[in-house]
Formats: sequence, C-alpha cells, structure tokens
Amino acid sequence: MDIRRVLKHTVIAFAVILAAHQPAPAAAQPPPAGLDDPRLKEVAMELVASAENSTLDWRSQYQYIQDIGDGQGYTGGIIGFCSGTGDMLEVVDRYTRRKPANPLAPFLPALRKVNGTASHEGLGDPFVRAWKQAAKDRAFQAAQEEERDRVYFDPAVRLAKADGLRPLGQFIYFDAVVMHGNGNDRNGLRAIRATAMRNAKCPNRCGDERAYLGAFLDARKVAIKNETVHGETSRVDTEQRVFLEQGNFGLQPPLKWQTYGDWYEIRSWPAPRA
Repeated sequence: MDIRRVLKHTVIAFAVILAAHQPAPAAAQPPPAGLDDPRLKEVAMELVASAENSTLDWRSQYQYIQDIGDGQGYTGGIIGFCSGTGDMLEVVDRYTRRKPANPLAPFLPALRKVNGTASHEGLGDPFVRAWKQAAKDRAFQAAQEEERDRVYFDPAVRLAKADGLRPLGQFIYFDAVVMHGNGNDRNGLRAIRATAMRNAKCPNRCGDERAYLGAFLDARKVAIKNETVHGETSRVDTEQRVFLEQGNFGLQPPLKWQTYGDWYEIRSWPAPRA
C-alpha cells in the first residue's frame, strides 16, 4: 500500500467534507437607492412641498406665484423660482424655446430687466395671470421640473453621493439648496457643508454619517436664522432631525413629521407619475 496515496486521498476527502459545511458566501447587497430613484424623488418633493407650500401635493404648485417680501421679486412654481434671481427667467425662456406662442413669452424682456432686483416693472397682475394660465400647460410644467433638476436637485444629489451620504443626507442637501441656493455665500449649501466638515467628517472621509448630518443640520439652522425671511427652523427640528434620530437613512415610509406647526405623513411609497 502506498501510504502517500492514502494520505492524499484522506486530505482531499476531509477538504470536501469541510467545504460542504461552510456557509455560502453572502450575496453582495446592492447599494441603497439614491434620491434620484423615482419613488424617493416623489418622497423628497412631498417633503419639500410640506415646508414650502404647506401641502404634499407638490404638483398643485406649478401655478403658485406671489411676492413673499424677501427682496427677490416674485416667487413661483414647484421650487420657488424667483424673478430676482434668474431661475424664473430660465424657466420662462426654456418654455418659450419649446413653445414660442405661450402666455409668458411677452414678459421675457421684463424678466430680463428685473433680474437681480425686487422690481415688478413690466410684470404685475398681467404676469401673474399669465403664469397661472401657463401652469395648465404640460410643456410649462416640464420646464419647471427640468430647471428644478438642473439647478437644485441634480447638483445636490451628486454632491451628497460624493460625500458618501444615503438618501436622507441627499435630501438634506437638496432641501438646503432649495432654501439657500448652491452659491458660495455664507448661507449657501457649500458654506453650510464647509461649516459641518469643520466639526465632523462625512462618510467618504471615514466619518460617521449620523454625526456628520447632525453637524450639517446645526450649521443649517444658523443659515436659516441668518435669512431675513426664513427664521423658523421646524423643517430641520421636527422633520429632518426626526428622521436622523430614527436612523432612517433610506427615507423609508412610513414618515411622520411637522413643519410650521402642521403635521404630515407619508404612509407608504408614493407611486411616481409619468
């Protein structure tokens, strides 16, 4: 008998038995969906609408327009485009390029003139009526959504993903851009983010996500209080902070929160519309 052959077969048999009793490797888990997932985007827009317009029906706000006295002229639409900051002009210009004969096209020269000011010159009630009329047009609705994505949603989500944040953090960035803009002024998203990063590391720098978002919300509250109009911080205190304390980094319904004294709830995933 060849002892070496016996030993070799014994070792092989033992290895086969041992392998059979090892647990199968866990399947790789897909990364959590981003805020650009259609269901999560619907949740994000409902959350924003609760704070901006006291409703979950954000699509009802295509027709919204008024001067809220913040020095930025008219505020209108699903995100609060302003005649004094250029994004309202961009929406109307985009709409007119797609559909030249529209109720707002005659106001383009006036919108260009008042850009950067709080003036209503050349606008007034006729412009308000034209905005509400145009809001019934799917082409105008699409122009609002596209400008929302280009200026607010897409840049905020990209930056949050680059910082290693999950959907809650991506929404927190998006909401900050909606209120404060994406510029480099002391109250903009990037300034808030820079303040937060001085106090905590974000996940892509080996930091703790909960601690970093807590620091971001602290800095966000300061920015809100620096605003002349937006001094009330419930969208941080009784909305975003609540989700953070619950550890709901995926913005998974059911969600229950309060903004400006009103209670809201998303009980299940909303169905995105085409």
